[in-house]
Amino acid sequence: MRLSRTAVHSGMQAEPNVTPFLDVLLVLLIIFMYLSLTQQKVITAQLPDPTPVPGPNTPPIVLEVRPGAMYAINARVVAGAQLAGQLRAVYDGRPEKTLIVRAAPGVRYQEVVTAVDIAKGAGVVGVGLK
Repeated sequence: MRLSRTAVHSGMQAEPNVTPFLDVLLVLLIIFMYLSLTQQKVITAQLPDPTPVPGPNTPPIVLEVRPGAMYAINARVVAGAQLAGQLRAVYDGRPEKTLIVRAAPGVRYQEVVTAVDIAKGAGVVGVGLK
């Protein structure tokens, strides 16, 4: 018995069904979109008052970071070991606990971060960089 050519090739053929793959991709896309929206970080910033109220004229405290762990509070030189105590003494009687930090040329960023960290430990609430 001889089979015809069409009978031999009429068996089952495998064709990929992409519909389930597209459904899975759509579900994963929705999950990732939801997760990216819920994990947004918030950065709080304190903006200056557009209509400032005149108050007592207290001079701002400026901390200058100098090379070699040397600092200056309003142009008065302070050693690194005494910085926390000096800042605590300055801010004990002040109602406004803001500080302006200025770095001298050539100072590494890490030294500025260390100075801000010491100031925060001494009770400074707001820090401005100049």
